[in-house]
Order: sequence, then C-alpha cells, then structure tokens
Amino acid sequence: MPPKDTPPGRSASIWDVARVAGVSQQTVSRVINDKTRVSESTRAKVMRVIAELGYRPNRFARTLAGGPVSWVTVLTSDTALFGAAATLRGMEEAARAAGFSMGISVLEPGASNDIALRLNGPQEPVMVIAYDGPGVCALRALPPDVLVTAAVERPDNGSGDDSWQVWLDDRAAAAHATRHLLSLGHKTVHYMAIPSSTSALSQRTRGWQDALRASGRPLPEPLQAGWTPRSGYLAVRSVLADHSVTAILCGNDDIALGVMRAAREAGRDIPGDLSVVGFDDSPASAYLHPSLTTVRLDFEGLGRACFGLLLRRLQREAALSLPTWNEPELIARESSGPPPA
Repeated sequence: MPPKDTPPGRSASIWDVARVAGVSQQTVSRVINDKTRVSESTRAKVMRVIAELGYRPNRFARTLAGGPVSWVTVLTSDTALFGAAATLRGMEEAARAAGFSMGISVLEPGASNDIALRLNGPQEPVMVIAYDGPGVCALRALPPDVLVTAAVERPDNGSGDDSWQVWLDDRAAAAHATRHLLSLGHKTVHYMAIPSSTSALSQRTRGWQDALRASGRPLPEPLQAGWTPRSGYLAVRSVLADHSVTAILCGNDDIALGVMRAAREAGRDIPGDLSVVGFDDSPASAYLHPSLTTVRLDFEGLGRACFGLLLRRLQREAALSLPTWNEPELIARESSGPPPA
C-alpha cells in the first residue's frame, strides 16, 4: 500500500520509494533499470520497499537515470472546443515528430490545488493551454521547478514572456473584423463576448472596442455569452427585436451558430438585415447556410510552436528554430454584407 502520507487516490511514486528506503531517486532508478552501481543490500532494500508500496515503475525511470525526457503532459480545461482541440493537434504532431509521447490531463474549475498530483514528478515537462480561467490557474499552481511552456491569451500589454509563452494577436484580429463590418456601412457593431482568461474583458472584446472608438462609433454594451452555440442563442435574443442592430461580431464560431439560429427564429435575414461574423474558422463555418464570415486563427501552428519552445528549453539551445504560425486572417463569406437600405 502507499505510505500513509500519500494523498488518497494517488499511487506510490518513485519519490515515495526513495523516501521510505532512505536512498536517492537516482538509486531507485538504477535498481529499476538493473544498473550495476548499486550494492546488493541496497538493491534488496529498494526491491522490498517497491513490493510493500505496490510501486509500478513508470515511463520516467529512464529520465531519472540520465536518459532523455520522452514524455510531456498537457494541461487543458477542454478537449472539445475548437481552439483547444486544434492546439492539442499541433502539440501532438510536433511532439510525435520529435519522438515524444504526450498525455492530456483535463482541468476542472477550482481544482488548482491538485495540479502537482497530476504530474509524475518534478522532472516531467508540461504544456498548458491557458485560454481560460482554469488554464491560467493551473499555470499559477505549478511548482516552480516544473519546466513549462504555455499557449495563452494575448497579454494585455501585447508583449509577454516569449521564452515560455506563445499567443495569437486576437485583439488586432477583432479590431480588423469590426472595421470590416463598419466598411460595409453598418453604423456600429454589437459583440457577443466569450469569457476572458486574464481580466474582465477578453482581448477580442478589447479589439472590438478599439475599432469602434477609433472610428467614433457608438459602443454598445457587450452581450455576455459562454463558449457554446446555446450560450450565443440565449444571449442574443434580447437584441434581435431591435432592428437598429444590423451587425454582430461573435467571440467564436460556436456562438455565431447560436446567433444565426436565433436570428432565423426572429425573422431576421442573414445577411439581408443582419450581418454575423464569427471567430476561429472552425471546419463547419464554410458549410453553413449562409456560410460564415469569420477570423481564421492558426491554433495548430501555435500548438507546434508551444512544443518547439518546450524542446528548446529542454535542450537549452536558444538557437533551436521554432515552428512559425500564421497571423489571424479575416475570411469573408456570405454571412456579412451591407445593412438594409
């Protein structure tokens, strides 16, 4: 059984074995890997403790014995949302190409106190998808000796620590999408807001505000949605009866799906008397009716760069080239057009 001070639900680790046996982790690793630089009495003691604790050697034994790290864990709060899922694909693709295996640990709100228990030990490298509150909390809760890189929301000041963080400039992209709608003749643009990971306002909300203020246009209150089509559907119904609302920018494509459904139910034609623009360019957006104007974000490229940054930190080679990602791009389709005459 695990030692008494092992947290409930966690199996005994190599560090538990070392502590109970009174030896170093490296000595336990040498015993596991059948190295010769261990006395028979020490080997017997370690093997006895392994049996008593029910310890099962894991993939990090070779790392502790001086071998290369070949495993990385990703912390994320969601594997289904398009942005997180596409970032994961990029991370996994880059990790596999470098000979690494990758595990995924799904975060829950308010569970930051168990972050250390999700890792097999202090030598395990970690990537965090911190587009939302749980991801940011996980970053803050990681022990200081954990080697980590993260895909994050654009920092408020536009420049963060790029030695371990990567991000997309979705603030500038939101401003560009807002200017696109204004250029079509709309007097202002309403906004369906996604939750922010860094402050009360997400970077996409701030970009929308930037464009309206720079153009001297009315600045409506943002409508608070979540991440899902249902959240967009429910949040937008309060404004659809107002026919002065002619353009809506949505914080992601899923919200836009809900907005388009609610608009049809309210008798609003898209784009005849209501333009809708999404964010992310999820695969379905090009095949909706009408097809969705949206902002394309290269999440997969960002995921590859996040792993490349981790590899650079593991190998301590500042000159190691990083994968690049594409800048956000507005994809104009059928759901946006001039306001009604």
